Amino acid sequence: MELRYISYYIFKVEKIIFALLHAKNEDLMNKKILVTGASGFIGSFLIEGGLARGMEVWAGIRKSSSRAYLKDERIHFAELDFTDSERLSQQLQKHKEEHGGWDCIIHCAGVTKCRDKADFEIGNYWATRHFIETLKRLEICPSQFIFISSLSIYGPIREKDYTPIQEHDTPLPNTAYGVSKLHAEEYMKSLSGFPYVIFRPTGVYGPREKDYFLMAKSIRNHIDFAAGFRRQDITFVYVKDLVQAVYLAVEKQATHRAYFVSDGKVYSSRTFSDLIRKELGNPWWIRITCPLWMLRILSGVIGTVSGWLRRASTLNSDKYQIMKQRNWQCDISPLVEELGYHPEYPLERGVKEIIAWYKKEGWL
Repeated sequence: MELRYISYYIFKVEKIIFALLHAKNEDLMNKKILVTGASGFIGSFLIEGGLARGMEVWAGIRKSSSRAYLKDERIHFAELDFTDSERLSQQLQKHKEEHGGWDCIIHCAGVTKCRDKADFEIGNYWATRHFIETLKRLEICPSQFIFISSLSIYGPIREKDYTPIQEHDTPLPNTAYGVSKLHAEEYMKSLSGFPYVIFRPTGVYGPREKDYFLMAKSIRNHIDFAAGFRRQDITFVYVKDLVQAVYLAVEKQATHRAYFVSDGKVYSSRTFSDLIRKELGNPWWIRITCPLWMLRILSGVIGTVSGWLRRASTLNSDKYQIMKQRNWQCDISPLVEELGYHPEYPLERGVKEIIAWYKKEGWL
């Protein structure tokens, strides 16, 4: 075959590939997407991820929610009050009349800290159930409902052999937070034909996140704290990698699936703090390892006092169970094989970026 004919066919193939990619991009750009909990740490990054892909992005927030990270003029806002099911129904009805529904909903709204354990069930299970029931009743159920759950639904399993948690394992949550997320998952799976996609991230860190920031602040003040002496295998996922995973599911129109999300690596209990210390210029420090029995007592006392003061506490019985857990490995191969997920932020890169952000924003 002459060279000019080969060149011609290569050119035709390139045109077809370009047309297919352009059509895929057009489909994504035409998507109307709602992110609930948009003012939060993960939610605000999901908003940015949708905008970067050219989607029509709606931020689901409460009237009192901060808009500090929602200042892009392209963002549309939908006021949604998940604490009041009647009010939520009215808000969704009004939105339907004025704007219609959404092609995809990423449900990131929920609670991670509560004064009362019962509030986890209300904020993570019942609020989600009322939301879905209202969407169905108003006939504005999306073609995808993506639920941000948690690896915590599995609890302390596979701690004898330290092997990755698999999706077919039986969940045994030992925290009120994990139980509430599991109940929401089970409810969605019980609905015939409901287009759920569930993501179960491990520890999510990144700019704007405040819990891991406390660790950085402590190390800057020369104290590092660890829980227990037994081996602990920890996993992490940088928030931008979680966003990548979610939008791969949107792009590929996945439904009726659940995925673990991590950066694909396993770390020792001290790796995170070692990397933070390195980025802070290796300040002198004292590393304190608290026995689990002592941590349990402290958690109980602080949690009880916080309850009396009607305040949510960073250290409580739920937090104790999380710190006590020794195995946080999880199998992300389905996410890689089915959606093409490739994490871009190993822990060293991610820590470098968050410490730089903390310094830039004056947090450190």
